[in-house]
Amino acid sequence: MDKLKQMESFVSVATRGSLTAAANAEGVAPAIMGRRLDALEERLGVKLLVRTTRRLTLTHEGSAFLEDCHRLLIDVANAEASVSAGGVKASGHLRITAPAGFGRRHVAPLVPRFRQLHAEVTISLNLSDRVVDLAGEGFDCAVRVGDLPDSSLVSVRMADNRRMCVATADYLKRHGTPQHPNDLSRFDCLTLSSEASQTRGWAFRVPRNAEGGQHERALTNAASDGDYEVIHLKPGGPLDCSDGQVLHDWCMAGHGIAWRSAWEVKAEIAQGKLVAVLQDFDAPPNGIYAVFPQRKHLPLRVRLWIDFLKHNYGQPEFWAAPQPSHH
Repeated sequence: MDKLKQMESFVSVATRGSLTAAANAEGVAPAIMGRRLDALEERLGVKLLVRTTRRLTLTHEGSAFLEDCHRLLIDVANAEASVSAGGVKASGHLRITAPAGFGRRHVAPLVPRFRQLHAEVTISLNLSDRVVDLAGEGFDCAVRVGDLPDSSLVSVRMADNRRMCVATADYLKRHGTPQHPNDLSRFDCLTLSSEASQTRGWAFRVPRNAEGGQHERALTNAASDGDYEVIHLKPGGPLDCSDGQVLHDWCMAGHGIAWRSAWEVKAEIAQGKLVAVLQDFDAPPNGIYAVFPQRKHLPLRVRLWIDFLKHNYGQPEFWAAPQPSHH
């Protein structure tokens, strides 16, 4: 702990501007502060402070080291706070963003509950289907569903997200039921318009080399899985929209087949309002992630929010609970 003590003393002296002020703040003699600084400089082999009788000046190395010490000491305090129950309280403003439909159902209800646990945190929730630039727009954390294109962000996988094709029984009665993903070209597919974030199309897991040429043309991206591969199709249709909730509503009204997340349609399938089709070809699940900008020091409120999300999303009963209406 000597090293840490030396760092704390150095930070205290440098920020207060005098040995005496730093010594008084800690309740020790100025000579003790002086000895700690001498020991630190000797150990590092560099001069950190130029001391005259009148004032203290940081050297170039001292300035750089001060910044690193500050960060280290905050990290140590946070590490201790996160394991000790009566530790430092999270405080400050938390800015989070999530996709609109998912956010309404599975993020918004958690926000007030998080604040009950951390009364000194204030929270802004932004719901948007566009991919928000976290660092550029000053967000602390985003919940993302599906592929993560931006590698400059740190991501934590929270839960699996399964996608499936659904339609009403009435639509299938009138138009028939697709037996293979390639059949979708003959149906009204309700798709997200191109400016929305789901750019790669609908994913399916198909046996390798099935249905030759037509299959090859449909194939835009394949991932190996033994005898199977994942293909991405971009089915067309008479209607598309940038808002997933609108596609869901159109699908419920019998206007076509939609490719939706399990969390969105599970209840309607259980109630018989929607029917899942092409289930033999469901792609492996992708993820629901918390993502945040790369930072050396993550504020405690952000870390606690991510832990809170992970805990809730890890409970099967969370997904089974009746969800608030989205209208």
